[in-house]
Amino acid sequence: MNSYLSISEILQRKHFEGIILVAGKDGIHRSVKWVHIVENPAIKNLLNGGELILSTGIGWGNDEKLFLSFVQELIECHAAGLCIELGTYIKVIPETIRLFADKHNFPIIIFQKEVPFVQITQDIHSIIINQQYKLISNLESYSQNLNKKLLEINNYEQILHILHDYLKVQVFAIVREHEITFVPAGRKAEKEALLKKIRTIENHSNAQVLTQPIQILGQNYAELYIYSPERELTEFDTVILDRTATALAQHFLRELYVEEKKIAEESKWLRNWLDGEYSEEAIQTQLSYLNPKLKLTGGVAFICKFRHQGHQSAAINDNTYLMLLFRTVFEQAGFQLFSMELHQHLIFILGDRRSPENWKERVSEGFQRINKVDGTGKKRLAGLSVGVGQYVFKLGDMFKSYKTAKETIMLQETLTEENSSYFYQDLHMYRILSLINKHSNLQETVYEYLEPVIDYDLQHNGELMVTLKEYLACNGSKQETSKKLFIVRQTLYHRLEKLEKLLGANFMQAERRQAIEFMLLAYDYLNSTRQSNPIRQNL
Repeated sequence: MNSYLSISEILQRKHFEGIILVAGKDGIHRSVKWVHIVENPAIKNLLNGGELILSTGIGWGNDEKLFLSFVQELIECHAAGLCIELGTYIKVIPETIRLFADKHNFPIIIFQKEVPFVQITQDIHSIIINQQYKLISNLESYSQNLNKKLLEINNYEQILHILHDYLKVQVFAIVREHEITFVPAGRKAEKEALLKKIRTIENHSNAQVLTQPIQILGQNYAELYIYSPERELTEFDTVILDRTATALAQHFLRELYVEEKKIAEESKWLRNWLDGEYSEEAIQTQLSYLNPKLKLTGGVAFICKFRHQGHQSAAINDNTYLMLLFRTVFEQAGFQLFSMELHQHLIFILGDRRSPENWKERVSEGFQRINKVDGTGKKRLAGLSVGVGQYVFKLGDMFKSYKTAKETIMLQETLTEENSSYFYQDLHMYRILSLINKHSNLQETVYEYLEPVIDYDLQHNGELMVTLKEYLACNGSKQETSKKLFIVRQTLYHRLEKLEKLLGANFMQAERRQAIEFMLLAYDYLNSTRQSNPIRQNL
C-alpha cells in the first residue's frame, strides 16, 4: 500500500551492505520519497520532505558547527535520513551530532567505504517509480470495480465492505449526523470506545486515522472514516478513501432522487392535507405509515414561485433538484419535509421534529444556506420568490399555514425587496393595508388625511413629511426629533408650526395621531409597490 520505500527496506539493498546506523534507529520506518546527492549545506529551499540525502561531507565535514547546522536543517525540512561516506572528508561522526539525531529520531547511516552514489539513486528511484506505477494501476482497478458494484448494490454498507476488504482496516461512516455504520461491526462498547478514540485522534493529527466528508448539493451529508491501529495510513489510503467517498456520494444522491420521485407520486394526499380535508387523526395515521418513528410538534407551509416566466428554462426549472436541495438543507435543521408541485409552484410542508420556539430562526438559516449554494444551484435559485405561512401547532390546521403562505407570495409581488420578507408574520400592517387596498380606494383615503402636507412638499420642495414621521416616531419629543433630523430646534419649531396649520392643532391628540400614523404607513406601502408611481402623481 506504500508508494514509497522505508529506510529499513532501503538498507536491505545491495549497495548498503556493511553500513552502520550510528544514530536515529527509531526513525528507520520513515518513508523515502526520493534520493538526493547533496554537498552544499545550504539546501533548505531545495527540499520538499521525505528525501534521503547522500553526501561525502565535502562542504561541511571539517566544521562540527556547520555539520550540526546541516543536520538541523535536514530535520526541519522533514528529510527522511542522511547517508555519509566516511573517508576523505569525514573520519568520524561527532558525539553531539549523534545525540542530536537520536533526539529527533533522524537516521544517520555510515558507508565505511566508497560507494557509487549514482547507482544507489538509480536503484532506489526505479523501485519508487515502479511502485507508484503499480499503485496507480491498483487504484484504477479499484475504481473500475467500485463503479461496477454501484450498479448492483442496494445499501451503502456494501460499499463500506468493499473498502474494508481492500484496505483491511476498520471502516465506519456517520450519515446525516446520527446514523453510524461500522465495518466490521463490533460490540456496542467497542464501537463507543472507538468513536471516543477517533475524536481524540482527530483533535491531535495522527497517521492512524483518515476522514473524508461526503457532500451532496453543497451540503455535508456524511463522514467516511478509516482507522488502523497496526500501521500508518498512507497517501494511497487517502486516494482510495477519496474514491470511495465519491462512490458513496453517487449512491446517496441516487437514493435521494428515487425517494424524491416516490414522494412526488404520493403528492395527492398532500394536496388534500393542504386543502384541510383530513382530520388530525387521519394525518397522524398517514405519517405513521410513512415513518412509524416520526413525531412532529407542529409545522409550517411555504411556497416557491419563479418571479418571471423567462427564468423557467430547462436548467432552472429542474424541480426535482430544488426539492432535493430543500430537503437536504431543512432536514438538517430539524424538519421533516413534504413536497409537491402545483401549477408551476413548488409547495413544501415543514413538519417540525424539534421544539417550535426557534422554528423561524432555523428556517431563516436554511434559506441562507440555500442562497450560498455555488455553481448551478445558485443559477437555479435565481428569480425565486418564497412565501412562508403561519406556524401551526396542529397538523390538521396546515391549510391555514398554506393559505397565509399564498398571501405572502401575493404581497411579495407588490412590495419592493426592501419591504418584503419570506415570512407572513413579518409583513404585519402590510397584510391589513393589502386588504383595505383590495376592497376600497386606499390612495384616496391617504390623500384625505395627508393632502396638505404632500402638496406643500411638492410645491416648496419641503421636508414636512419626513419631519412628521420622525416627530411621531419620537413620541412628540422635540429634542430627540431635532437630533434625528440633524436640524436645530428653531428649524424644527418652524416646521411644526407649518404642520399645525396644515393638519390642525390637534394632530397629536390620540385618535387623530393614530389615524395619521396609519396613513403614513399606507403612504409608504403605496409608494413601495413595484408597479406604483408616487402617490401624488397617481391622483
